[in-house]
Amino acid sequence: MQGKLIIFSAPSGSGKSTIINYLLKQNLNLAFSISATSRQPRGTEKNGVEYYFLSPEEFRQKIADGEFLEYEEVYTDKFYGTLKSEVDRLTDAGMNVIFDVDVKGGVNIKNYYGDRALSIFIQPPGIEALRERLTQRGTDAPDVIESRLAKAEYELSFAEQFDTVIVNDDLEKAQQEAANTLKAFFAQP
Repeated sequence: MQGKLIIFSAPSGSGKSTIINYLLKQNLNLAFSISATSRQPRGTEKNGVEYYFLSPEEFRQKIADGEFLEYEEVYTDKFYGTLKSEVDRLTDAGMNVIFDVDVKGGVNIKNYYGDRALSIFIQPPGIEALRERLTQRGTDAPDVIESRLAKAEYELSFAEQFDTVIVNDDLEKAQQEAANTLKAFFAQP
């Protein structure tokens, strides 16, 4: 039996990755969809583990050949996207595939798969809480944080296009709500 698809999108700092990592440790038959990118590997990243690393030319050819479910050119020649072949590989093996994608990618994947996919939007309790989280991370300069917050306000406008919105004002509660949402979805025929 083919697996189902779970799409997670959220503004940066909403706790999406933490929730996804929690879900991957539960007994939910989940596999993480590895994205493709045209950027160079960082540190110890390996092709086929963190990303599928492609040259900008290879990425463009795959776009032309219709091989992506969704993609975006974030900066000039810096593409990110989800390969249809990656999803097919996992679902054909009976795995449920979990995606960590931006809001546009999430909407596109949901539109492509329809009822076979569940789209979940992780929402921060508010912009000020998001500012605090991003500041506490200590990984971004103040101007980068302001840029992320401006993008977050735009991304929040997409929430109503998702099947479920989980407000992450309490991480344990949000993780449990996400797990229960997935279990209910998997129980459907």
